[in-house]
Amino acid sequence: MGIEVAIVVGGGNIFRGAAASDAGMDRATGDYAGMLATIINGLALQDALERNGVTVRTQSAITVTAVAEPYIRRRAMRHLEKGRVVIFAAGTGNPYMTTDTAAALRGIEIDAQVLLMAKKNVDGVYEADPFEDKSARKFETLSYLEALNRRLQVMDSTALTLCMENSLPLVVFDLRLPDSIVRVAAGEHAGTKVGDLPTEFSKAPASAR
Repeated sequence: MGIEVAIVVGGGNIFRGAAASDAGMDRATGDYAGMLATIINGLALQDALERNGVTVRTQSAITVTAVAEPYIRRRAMRHLEKGRVVIFAAGTGNPYMTTDTAAALRGIEIDAQVLLMAKKNVDGVYEADPFEDKSARKFETLSYLEALNRRLQVMDSTALTLCMENSLPLVVFDLRLPDSIVRVAAGEHAGTKVGDLPTEFSKAPASAR
């Protein structure tokens, strides 16, 4: 489709630094362990893509040269220009920073046109938790400020502020819907778009979700 794709991976299925901190571990140590978990996931994703004929490069924000390239912005952009998928691992390389912040930062650095937030079983951003409040309405579009002021669970506030200050739009969508990522990448309206635009609720009733 001619679309350049970069992927920021998390590591929460293996290790969560914040949870370890709550259990008594030093927060910085826990966050670094979480970064290592994202490298494991990045390598697994790289292998899966390569087995399907996709050319991939994994770049890490912390030094692990035996398994991944160091993150170098210009090199990443060159890979994308050559049609390679680039996987960004190890977050920003700094503790106290979330994967959301890493995604926003990398998107801005590589001049991405849009940041796609892939979710499980949630097809966009709602005014309340749709699993707890069946009457909750979904946003078709949402402004950055509205998302921040309402404290909606789009992404953490640092990441959202980065996107707002650099006019990087987001699309929040359900990864598990058929061809959802292809449809979103092609510009089809699916999920919720967050950006410099007026807020608009879905016209469909909640029961139609």
